[in-house]
Amino acid sequence: MKPNYYVAHPWHGLELGPKAPDELDVFIELTPQDTVKYEIDKASGFIRVDRPQKYSNRSPTLYGFIPRTFSGEASGKHCSDVVGRPDIVGDGDPIDICVLSVNPITHGNMILTVIPIGGLRMIDKGEADDKIVAVLKGDEVFGQIKEISEVPKALINKLHHYFLTYKLDPNSPSTGTVEITEVYDRAEAIKVIQYGIEDYIKKFVTV
Repeated sequence: MKPNYYVAHPWHGLELGPKAPDELDVFIELTPQDTVKYEIDKASGFIRVDRPQKYSNRSPTLYGFIPRTFSGEASGKHCSDVVGRPDIVGDGDPIDICVLSVNPITHGNMILTVIPIGGLRMIDKGEADDKIVAVLKGDEVFGQIKEISEVPKALINKLHHYFLTYKLDPNSPSTGTVEITEVYDRAEAIKVIQYGIEDYIKKFVTV
């Protein structure tokens, strides 16, 4: 393998890994220690400060996205079909992922190998914004978990609460736009990832 003398764009330049979608290489933007929300700058590939966290709550897990995925037409249609609402579209971003790890990883901007175990079906302003939940491969505590049902309920509740509140305006707490319709299993998570890969190919690869 030739060395890479240039920094790859985290969204477009990283590989999913040879075992995708059952095992994935993902890019981490945000850690539970962060008091501001970081987000990939789509044009440059660098990490940008998106906004300070408006409340005292922080992401309960490592948070990032799955490279070479895109929430587009197929992702939106799948969400529409599942929830029975014809107006849902993809949010135009890579598929988000939350990673469980017992060992503290204190900074983002890194690649992890993870195993998907489920997800949260999130809709924001009528757009599909799924949050895949995965475990860090080889993790001593979470690494043996195969299904999201095996994760302590309190931790899933924390994720649920975080995503329902992380965009709220403290001065107008009734203005939330986010809804979570269900927590789904590994099989559904794999489907969501596959639709995201399909959308990415259609958007960025197919000529």
